[in-house]
Amino acid sequence: MDSNAYWYALGFFGQALFFSRFLVQWLASERAGRSIIPLSFWYLSLGGGLTLFAYAIHIGDPVFIIGQSTGTFIYLRNLYFRLHEDEHPASA
Repeated sequence: MDSNAYWYALGFFGQALFFSRFLVQWLASERAGRSIIPLSFWYLSLGGGLTLFAYAIHIGDPVFIIGQSTGTFIYLRNLYFRLHEDEHPASA
């Protein structure tokens, strides 16, 4: 596989991860009968975001780089909140 094919494959893989988070969220909400965001949504967001960030750096697109880097920060922050929910219960 040549270098361009590898990077295209990586970009498409990242896009597939990123898209799959919407399916996960939709199915979880349908099962619950209300809108929810499952923990896997944030893992898929992070995986897709990091993969697309690497691809954006490779192609040298500053708009794409900034968009994915800021999104990655948000996904990490939400994962932190979800993984530490028991330590900091929501106030009523």
